Amino acid sequence: MSDNQVTLTGNLTDDPELRFTPGGVAVANFRLAVDQRVWDSDGWKDGEPSYFRVSVWRDQAEHVSRSLHKGARCVVVGRLRSHSWETPEGQRRSAVEVHAEEVGMSLRFAAMTAPAAEAAPERPTPTPAQAPAKAGNGSRRGRQPAKAAAGRDEAPF
Repeated sequence: MSDNQVTLTGNLTDDPELRFTPGGVAVANFRLAVDQRVWDSDGWKDGEPSYFRVSVWRDQAEHVSRSLHKGARCVVVGRLRSHSWETPEGQRRSAVEVHAEEVGMSLRFAAMTAPAAEAAPERPTPTPAQAPAKAGNGSRRGRQPAKAAAGRDEAPF
């Protein structure tokens, strides 16, 4: 079975557009401008940019719409999908887009600040009298303490 996977790094051309399907599934769409760097006798130069339409689904779509904005540099890992259609004038059109599996901020050229977290209600710190007692025998991952483990040759309870 063959499969395709692509990794793109570029800048958002607009803010992500968040929509919901009739079934309530979130989908965010944005365009990513990927600049080609070419080498010539004078050094590295910017080549022609390529533009990719990116679709992000479900919870990640909502995260993207809250975290990324126009101009943000990001990395997209996903699969290429092509589709074609006919315009009302009878012209045949086709497009390739990326269905993203992962989207992340790129920190190569600039630091990004995470969006402010939604304010969670502050919980009071329990006093030792209020703190719940620890379950188990006090050892890690439910193992017996060393003293009990040493007496394994003895008969069980």
